[in-house]
Amino acid sequence: MKKITLFLILFFGTNISFAQNSCGGATAITAGTYVVDAVNGTPITTACASTGLGTAAEWYSYTPTQNYSVTVTTDLQINICKDTRLHIYTGTCGNLTCFAGDDDAGVIPCNSGNSNSYLSTATFTATAGTTYYIAFDNKYQSTGFSFQLIQAPVIVPPPTPISYTTQTISTVNSAYNYCVVDMNNDKKDDIVGVSDNNLKIHYQTTPGAFSISNFAISGVSKMPYWSMAAGDYNKDGFNDLVLGAGNGLSVWTSNSTGTAYSNFSPTNYIFCQRTNFIDLNNDGHLDVFSCHDIAPNVYFLNNGAGNLTYYQSTVTPGAMSIGAIGGNYATLWTDFDNDGDQDVFISKCSGPACELHRNDGNGVFTDISAQSQIDITPIQTWSSAIADFDNDGDMDIIITASSGTHKYFRNNLDSSGNLGAFTNITAGSGWDTNTSVNVDNVAYDFDNDGFIDVLGGGGKIMFNLGNGTFSPVTYSGISVGPIGDLNNDGFLDIMNGSTVRYAVPNTNKWLKVALNGIQSNSNGIGARVEIYGAWGKQIRDIRSGEGFRYMSSLNAHFGIGQATQITQVIIRWPSGIVDTITNPSPNQTLNVTEGATLGVSENNSNQFALYPNPANDFINIQLKDMQEIADAKVYDIHGRMVLTPKISDTKLNVQSLTTGTYLLILQDASGNKFSQKFIKK
Repeated sequence: MKKITLFLILFFGTNISFAQNSCGGATAITAGTYVVDAVNGTPITTACASTGLGTAAEWYSYTPTQNYSVTVTTDLQINICKDTRLHIYTGTCGNLTCFAGDDDAGVIPCNSGNSNSYLSTATFTATAGTTYYIAFDNKYQSTGFSFQLIQAPVIVPPPTPISYTTQTISTVNSAYNYCVVDMNNDKKDDIVGVSDNNLKIHYQTTPGAFSISNFAISGVSKMPYWSMAAGDYNKDGFNDLVLGAGNGLSVWTSNSTGTAYSNFSPTNYIFCQRTNFIDLNNDGHLDVFSCHDIAPNVYFLNNGAGNLTYYQSTVTPGAMSIGAIGGNYATLWTDFDNDGDQDVFISKCSGPACELHRNDGNGVFTDISAQSQIDITPIQTWSSAIADFDNDGDMDIIITASSGTHKYFRNNLDSSGNLGAFTNITAGSGWDTNTSVNVDNVAYDFDNDGFIDVLGGGGKIMFNLGNGTFSPVTYSGISVGPIGDLNNDGFLDIMNGSTVRYAVPNTNKWLKVALNGIQSNSNGIGARVEIYGAWGKQIRDIRSGEGFRYMSSLNAHFGIGQATQITQVIIRWPSGIVDTITNPSPNQTLNVTEGATLGVSENNSNQFALYPNPANDFINIQLKDMQEIADAKVYDIHGRMVLTPKISDTKLNVQSLTTGTYLLILQDASGNKFSQKFIKK
């Protein structure tokens, strides 16, 4: 029997304990510091750390009265240059089972010129009432040393907000970046892969199942080495693609039935980074925008007849000023000042500060980066996350670094609609301690709790806790890719290469809103969707092109946590039309056609009137403030154009229409458009 000394943390007081040299006579210990005079007891028969057996061991037993996180360690300054080995068992002395152990996990190096540490430390969760046998053997050292047993509360990590299952879809076969977006106007997200002279679409059919179509693309296209964006460029009900390469861009455009695609590649040299579809001049037709890496940004205006006109910011006469220098890596279009038009945030690489350009609604953009105080340096970012992270009704900015440190800015839009300086709230937000950097960062509510999260680098989702802070959860294998609902269950999935990561639904509720534009572009790109309930207000802007590389769903997606009622949904279209849906049920997809929720004569009623309404064969058009009719189109409730009537004597023939609700769009000689709903009996 050998004497050991128990050191308490209280001054130099000493208690004496007597250690037995066998498992059966092991000294019972609790939390504290212990001195082992020498290792000369009964040897272990099974090693729980490294390999091989010593010729002697020292034995202790530990039985906690409650559950603890326990650390047993010799990694103490008093043990410098010693070499210990630790074994921890459960069971009985005649039938021991290795539970934990360690050889060289210590971090205190030897102070004699040897930078290695050969000390031992092991941490484990100890269960109340269970006896653990602790043994130190003499495999490497027989002389004495000290060790500590430390008890700490067991910290139960919170449940993971969302988990994922995987499905491999080897048939995608894309050589470039992917899209997850609805391509056939059924409001279900599809998978889009691009290769040289080929477009492959996996159309979502039933949840987790797809039908595959390959489309040959003639001519020479610029391949999307950098980015892709999607939108209904030609307004035929089928989404088109803009592909961005290092030497220019290409637009792949569907035919009127979505059964073939053609290529158009402008000859202009552009070192493309992020590409977008956006209606820059608010004429109802999507334009093409591209970040330029080494020069001012460029865009192509769409005249609605398939013709694109090239402009370069600050260079082409009459061009909009949207970035006067190079280093432009990603543009994110959103309404920062809540005035109904699209402003733009530009992520910058190669040194310049990021830029925020405010749109006055007439195609005049003003750089307010200094005014808003987001023009910080040094930081390098290829993309940023922009959303209403605090649910106060305006868009905030997380400048996510590709190198450097992340910055979180709160929008301080006042009640008068004035956009002033943003507040830097990085400190204590979780972004100040997030060291994972990435070129791609996207903002979505992945767990449907009603607060928008961010997927970025390190396989990490920064979950928004709703109190100004974010908590990271790391997932094995997950990286940024296109986002959408690929099994139509209301939870957002992630596409990584040929692997779909399906979110496993939790109990949170959700709402999706899919748009059919009439006066506005078909997808409603640039529209704002608002939902109201017990939580207050949530907002989403419909964007073509998030992050740096990929294209994600054009459906607006909301999580509402455990709320059971949505009181109101409001869609503010680029045209100025406002649709309102009252008390929709959660856990559904709302398909909303522009103007469909307006009263029969509610919209533009001061411009013209329709009678009789409802009508059988003919509808009379009574002009009020509107002076003349230059053009007329009729759309059904799904956003499809069904008539292009020739208006004669302000009379509209509706005999060919089936019974239902329709929208009449009239255009005057100045290009102004006005709408009214009517009903065909």
